Amino acid sequence: MSDLLKSLSFAASGMEAQAMRLRHVSENIANADTPGYHRKVVSFQEEMQTGQVKTGPVTLDGSELLRVYDPGHPLADETGHYDGSNVDLVIEIADAREAQRSYEANLRMFDQARQMTQSLFDLLRR
Repeated sequence: MSDLLKSLSFAASGMEAQAMRLRHVSENIANADTPGYHRKVVSFQEEMQTGQVKTGPVTLDGSELLRVYDPGHPLADETGHYDGSNVDLVIEIADAREAQRSYEANLRMFDQARQMTQSLFDLLRR
């Protein structure tokens, strides 16, 4: 019985971690056109005592910001350039799909463990 409860806990922690990842991907997509915005990257770590998945610290992508030429922009320097963001929408959409599929896999695992627990309770009631 405790293994079923552990699997529920593992799946729930995976769903929570993927939901956090999807939140940061959404923030990146929303700020893709924000000047000076650095892409947020979420890392994952396993807690050794519990075996659950947790999100690690959110870090900023250190890659170069895109230099945009727009002499009429209020942030433009004397050459007409300003720092854009380093968000690549193709990468963000791929990350969002991966997070969604991982969330769905954890959800299926959670549902299977819940059904097995319910079946066990039904057997014990007889």
